[in-house]
Amino acid sequence: MTESTPAISRLEQLSRLGQAVWVDFLSRDSIHSGHLQSLIDDDAVVGATSNPSIFQKAMTAGHDYDEQLRQIAADTPDPKAIFWALAEQDVRDACDLFRPVWEISSGRDGYVSLEVDPGLAYDAEATFQEAIRLHTELERPNLMVKIPATKPGLTAIEDAIADGRSINVTLIFSLARYAAVAEAYVRGLERLAAAGGDPGSLASVASFFVSRIDTETDRRLAEAGDHEHLHGLLGIANARLAYEQYQSIFSGPRWDALAARGAMPQRLLWASTSVKDHAYVDTRYVDELIGPDTVDTMPEETIRLYQDHGRPRPRIAAGLPDARKLTDRLKAVGVDYDDVTETLEREGVKRFSDDFTEVVDALRNKRAQLTA
Repeated sequence: MTESTPAISRLEQLSRLGQAVWVDFLSRDSIHSGHLQSLIDDDAVVGATSNPSIFQKAMTAGHDYDEQLRQIAADTPDPKAIFWALAEQDVRDACDLFRPVWEISSGRDGYVSLEVDPGLAYDAEATFQEAIRLHTELERPNLMVKIPATKPGLTAIEDAIADGRSINVTLIFSLARYAAVAEAYVRGLERLAAAGGDPGSLASVASFFVSRIDTETDRRLAEAGDHEHLHGLLGIANARLAYEQYQSIFSGPRWDALAARGAMPQRLLWASTSVKDHAYVDTRYVDELIGPDTVDTMPEETIRLYQDHGRPRPRIAAGLPDARKLTDRLKAVGVDYDDVTETLEREGVKRFSDDFTEVVDALRNKRAQLTA
């Protein structure tokens, strides 16, 4: 490297290893102040994800949304409708910002995700209709609608893919549920192709949660006794085994037939990659899960930490033999993998639903103040 050659940032190195960097945050200020564009330009960010928790923080702090709220408050008394008007405008503008990335990557990256009402998580038909509504109203080819990976959600996911819609499947915790999500994606593509549609017209990611697994497992291990040697192992091991499944599912004759028609694999997206327990290295959930054809959606704090001292090397396939044995080791000390993942799915849906209710209530109060 000569003196005039600029250094390659750690996240750019990570991108060159095959992992796309998305930012797990969205706000009106970040979109219009140039901040989000700086993440694209300087930090190799090629997509963005949002959820009710993120919008709850963005919409209830400051006055960035007051102007639009005043414009629509008189004609839109329903606070839920107000939320969707505000959120859809943010996501529409963010999609426009990422549109050049989407075009350059031929539809592989450049997506912005918007989640359906989490209160519909156990209603397949209502979730499907909401996903279609959002895609129709926003009219952006680089929109991904997020659908929770509940059992009813699987039906909505398959139907949405069969309708040619790009979907981000969220709240995946277990290997069995991930396999069902990937199967729903493949079946949806097969139905789309059989109906004469273009399987290459859409993209999808499967959002597999990582650090929350360790938080719940470590809590149970602490209650079960002195088992610190098993702390902090399951989140990364679980994700590595999911990637092994991914490689198997998206290969072979069945997948090759779809790939020949332009279909893209449903990439695994590592979600919940910020460290919750500060006893752990603060970039561990990024460092340990770097591999080809993956996505990592990071909070901005994690992006900053990784740019400062991340260690970008491919590690996704490391430790697979130990990972396969881990659930038995945990079960031997009283921690049941299936119960951990089922609990996390249930709590994840409730958390997003509670945050959605909170932001709707806050908008109801703000509307009342602005129209008083």
